[in-house]
Amino acid sequence: MDLPRPELSLVPRPRKLSPRPGRFRIDDATRLRVTPGAEAAARLLRAYLTPATGQRLDHADDGTFVLALDATLTGLGEEGYGLTVGPHGVLLRAARPAGLLRGVQTVRQLLPVDALSAKGGDGSVDLPGVEITDVPVHPWRGALLDVARHFQPVSYLCRYVDLLALHKLNVLQLHLTDDQGWRMPVAAYPRLTEVGGHRAESMVGPAGSGRFDGRPHGGSYTRAELAGLVGYAAERGVTVLPEIGLPGHVRAALAAYPQLGNHPGRRLGVWTEWGVCPNVLGVGDHVIDFFRTVLDEVMDVFPSPYVHIGGDECPADEWEASRDAAARVAREGLSGPGELHGWFLARIADHLVRAGRTPVVWAETGTALPPECTVMSWRDPAHAWAAARGGHDVVYADHRATYFDYARGPGPGEPPAQPGQIVDLATVHALDLAPPSGEPALGGRILGAQGQLWTEFVTTPAHIEYLSFPRLCALAERVWDPAPDWPDFRSRLTGHQARLAALGVPHAVPPARPASAVV
Repeated sequence: MDLPRPELSLVPRPRKLSPRPGRFRIDDATRLRVTPGAEAAARLLRAYLTPATGQRLDHADDGTFVLALDATLTGLGEEGYGLTVGPHGVLLRAARPAGLLRGVQTVRQLLPVDALSAKGGDGSVDLPGVEITDVPVHPWRGALLDVARHFQPVSYLCRYVDLLALHKLNVLQLHLTDDQGWRMPVAAYPRLTEVGGHRAESMVGPAGSGRFDGRPHGGSYTRAELAGLVGYAAERGVTVLPEIGLPGHVRAALAAYPQLGNHPGRRLGVWTEWGVCPNVLGVGDHVIDFFRTVLDEVMDVFPSPYVHIGGDECPADEWEASRDAAARVAREGLSGPGELHGWFLARIADHLVRAGRTPVVWAETGTALPPECTVMSWRDPAHAWAAARGGHDVVYADHRATYFDYARGPGPGEPPAQPGQIVDLATVHALDLAPPSGEPALGGRILGAQGQLWTEFVTTPAHIEYLSFPRLCALAERVWDPAPDWPDFRSRLTGHQARLAALGVPHAVPPARPASAVV
């Protein structure tokens, strides 16, 4: 695609874009014409344009900036849109409200760079003439942010949501619980946050390093804060997907309520280490009932059609040594303690399904997953296709291409890079969601992909954004339009980096790793 003007360096790349002559000026004479159903998009548009211009942008029947919802535009699907900008007007059209929200983000990218950071502007801005028709290929375009290892306030989560929306990403997976912290309030079980939300210190260095910082860390959200985040994200077309991890990664919950474990009389602290904790949930009925109550509150706060229940990295050692676990194996007719993992997930998944939600789990080698589950494949691409063959919908999350806590390349701000743990920009852009040769039908099971940012070594918003961008730009490009064009992307990214800079986002691309370091 030929993009002769820097302001048309859009990310992700629109499916069809044609420059048009002239520019449209937004000034004190500009009015919005809004058809029924387009009101939410108009509110969002005003939220971006009013600070940039200082103009109210009132509604008027003869307004020259038109936002139109038209259900007959069936070719645009759920999230597609058409945008025409000319000297005498702007027309943004979509068949569904979500499509208008995506189009608003394109208008936002078309703003002059200095307008993106404007606060209380008092003038006008010009939009470049353009004709765009844009439809995403994949419905799931996400990013995971781990707030369990290092807590981040809701004010920052709202900023992160806004950055996702700018790039037409539509899912924020919020990793709310883990061994090192529990951030989700549950009215029936206040100790989950009172005790589980705080740890004495944090490990310095990778798992097993034996070094600690000696500084307490903690934090949790209120129900009102999370509900506010959900609403803020929904206004931008982003779904907040809650994750409550089980039956492993639960040390914070066990610290708060020891009766949930395999040794009810044992007192544990919230884990201060990284890595895979050996402590897992017990398999008594009271444990299942406890987490049904937890998930009921989660579903009250988060209207997402999906609820993530973890399911990864669950050692069976405690079950192997537990009489209660052995009794459960016998009662359920299981072949051994190793099958308790699938049994546990099936009980929890069933509860979500009965409530009208779809459970999401991490794929693990050799684990039989409940058939109702959508699978996130993170260990190996082969697991994604195995899950698809088994009838699961799949979200691609391969650690070798989507883990943004891995180093981007050489540099002092990068996490320690282990063999196989460098994910540079080109690697993300090379993300391939095409099904294996000879199995084209499996492609219909791939919902999309998402980037993961685990925060063992990521403590501040600035570091979150340093590691997220511009790699999230490349991911957004590949899940919106999977046709790879690396030179074109790099050319547009050069222009787009000015937008990131205006928004205060660290955005520099690190030097490419030497060929000898490629793994």
